[in-house]
Amino acid sequence: MRFPQLFTKKILGIDIGTSTIKIVELSSFAGRVRLENYGEIPASALYQKPFRTFEKSTLLLSADEVSKGIKAIIQEAKIKTKRCIFSVPDFSTFFTNFELPPMTSEELPLAVKAEAQRHIPLPLSEVTLDWQLIGGKVSEKKGEKLKILLVTVPNEIINQYRKIASILEFQLFALEAEVFGLVKSLIEKDEKRLIGVIDIGATSTTCSIIEKGVLKMSNSFDISGDDLTERIIKGLGVDNKMAEDFKKKYGILPSRLGLEEKNIREILLPLINLIISETEKVFKNFYLQEAKEIDKIILAGGTALLPGLLEYFQDYFKKEIEIADPFSKVFYPPILEKRLKEMGPAYVIALGIAKRGLE
Repeated sequence: MRFPQLFTKKILGIDIGTSTIKIVELSSFAGRVRLENYGEIPASALYQKPFRTFEKSTLLLSADEVSKGIKAIIQEAKIKTKRCIFSVPDFSTFFTNFELPPMTSEELPLAVKAEAQRHIPLPLSEVTLDWQLIGGKVSEKKGEKLKILLVTVPNEIINQYRKIASILEFQLFALEAEVFGLVKSLIEKDEKRLIGVIDIGATSTTCSIIEKGVLKMSNSFDISGDDLTERIIKGLGVDNKMAEDFKKKYGILPSRLGLEEKNIREILLPLINLIISETEKVFKNFYLQEAKEIDKIILAGGTALLPGLLEYFQDYFKKEIEIADPFSKVFYPPILEKRLKEMGPAYVIALGIAKRGLE
């Protein structure tokens, strides 16, 4: 018989975005997960540039500046926990899936590594591999084919996180791809439906498909919340702050209220329709592979709260659609309920990766 953990464990989930760092501190006692603390800081509060910059066709971290940002959150929130997990962004992670013939559990790791060389655009010596069995069962030589989800992260990226942990004197428990944090944050283990999660971040959007708690497919595309803001800046000739205010106030609400709302809606809808179009491609590709339709869609990321977005997606997809509410799955003081619902979609990844450290 397995008994619940009787000693309190604490861990930090640290989500380092392009322009914002978010931290969630969770604890676990006797099987109960509790929110201990949270905090965030935008890059603009410390610097005139983002936490990540483009170099060599990838987004690299500024370790010293990220460390200063994390320290500022830790000091402000009075967080004492040193054990942490960092999220690895989807645009720094390579996902693919492939099939292998039936084989035993002893044979599988070597077979995955051998097949991986055919799918990864970098030498195996330059990357770290992780994989999951997402279809079939290991057995003797007879049986069904095995479907593998392969995740690859460049060692250069991993070393950056290790440097940040060293600067902060943190115990780095693990690194977790953003999409896996998203799964742990939003999908219950007993969920039987096929769920599509659309995570609209600051620099990219990721569409993921989860079946019975297992990630089946994930694809990122370069349409983001920052792109929406940039469209308003160019369309109305306003500065970044005013564009953000317009976006958060009006979004894509129907234009019955006035000319200003109509202008914002008309400016943003082409990009929203592009997100829908890219999402449909992912859903259709999955249907061609698995002959299964998505049952439910969850909208995550800070842009999930864009006024009118939920209704627009509901009208288009004609499916059950909800906005991510990850804090509903942990214990917290009731006085925080309204605030946590408002910030929930943006904290999906930080919360999810923290949960990983309590398992």
